[in-house]
Amino acid sequence: MPVEAMIECNALTKRFGHFTAVDRVSFAVPKGSIFGFLGPNGSGKSTVIRMLCGILAPSGGHARIAGLDVAERMDDIKPLLGYMSQKFSLYDELTVRENLMFYSRLYGLRGPVLAARRDELVALTHLEPYLARRAALLSGGWRQRLAMACALMHQPIVLFLDEPTAGIDPVARRELWDLLFEFSGRGMTLFVTTHYMDEAERCSQVAYLYLAKLIVCGVPDDLKRLPMVNQPGTRRWDVTCEHVTVALRAIRRMPGVRTATVFGQSMHLLVDEALTETALQAEIAASGIPRADIRPMGASLEDVFVALTAEQERR
Repeated sequence: MPVEAMIECNALTKRFGHFTAVDRVSFAVPKGSIFGFLGPNGSGKSTVIRMLCGILAPSGGHARIAGLDVAERMDDIKPLLGYMSQKFSLYDELTVRENLMFYSRLYGLRGPVLAARRDELVALTHLEPYLARRAALLSGGWRQRLAMACALMHQPIVLFLDEPTAGIDPVARRELWDLLFEFSGRGMTLFVTTHYMDEAERCSQVAYLYLAKLIVCGVPDDLKRLPMVNQPGTRRWDVTCEHVTVALRAIRRMPGVRTATVFGQSMHLLVDEALTETALQAEIAASGIPRADIRPMGASLEDVFVALTAEQERR
């Protein structure tokens, strides 16, 4: 594993009786990076996080955080960790200020140190206008900001975020990610689970877990160049036109079209290399749509994970 790795897993395994929830998972997360942990529900992501946080003991393998063995040094590791769950887990009946004070004291902060840290996080998350408001009355985005402020109260160096933007609006999502980039720039290591491909694209590194096994781990741009994703003899087209669903039906009937998926007013096609732009234009025109804008495109992270999942299902 790299010397600079903040989180290291080596053949990490968790079994519940005869059921293997995590099967020999290995990866390393560099210090100060944003690590995206992806996979379908039930693939084992939360189990990995629980082992890294010391909630579950591994059945096999090893994990280290900041060079400390999770199984042997968890008492030393816990002060280094912050955790923010998908579900809002603070106290609805307390105000924003009261939640911050409660978690400050829970982490052992007192006096001027507590006040300084609380004020720093309030300024960072822009919670000033809501300090007297009960947490139950906050919108989803502001509730997540409050949860993040509480998780950061003790100044952790590693922050685990379990689908932090699920259920919040696009503006709040972008603002939350802006905070994550700021934390990463300060040297904090972020471990994020998400189902949003645009969020995965923002990560320094992504890993894909499927049926308890780690399928792939790497930089997003490198994963998009995998041979399994870019099969020899194929190309990808982005096709934009009116009445895209009408055109989709026609396109899917064409010989040489392997996959066709709608994205707004566009279709993303994986086709045989021999299928030309002229042939596509002719088929779309025959469906009653006079003109389409057809451009070559590269693979997306969604294409990566769809291809990897299909390959695993075939096996």
